[in-house]
Amino acid sequence: MARKLLSLVAITAGVVVALPAQADQRRSPEQQLERALEGRVAGEPVNCVNLRTVRNSRIIDRTAILFDAGGTIYVNRPRSGAESLDRDDTQVVRSFSNQLCSIDTIRMVDPVSGTFRGSVFLGEFVPYRRVRN
Repeated sequence: MARKLLSLVAITAGVVVALPAQADQRRSPEQQLERALEGRVAGEPVNCVNLRTVRNSRIIDRTAILFDAGGTIYVNRPRSGAESLDRDDTQVVRSFSNQLCSIDTIRMVDPVSGTFRGSVFLGEFVPYRRVRN
């Protein structure tokens, strides 16, 4: 009988921050998302992303998680639990493969105390790629 591979991945929020935190906080979450995706176009949504290609992630408070996979940024707007998204928290993912999929759940945890902050039920991943001239 084949054993399922279980890996526990902790992704620290806010790793990809292009702007100083203070300037970013003055923008609405939708403005922050728009700024992060500037110069990119959306592709067809996919159900899974390969965790091996994800360099880091960024949380847009109460809105979305951005997964940076090099030339592509995957945006996930959760089906449920977006109110638990806080860039100061740590994402904890329990994965049985090397992929993160739209059926997966992310636990949000305070990075200092380890206190559970909420669950985020992922939606589809929308790939955004740079526009080529």
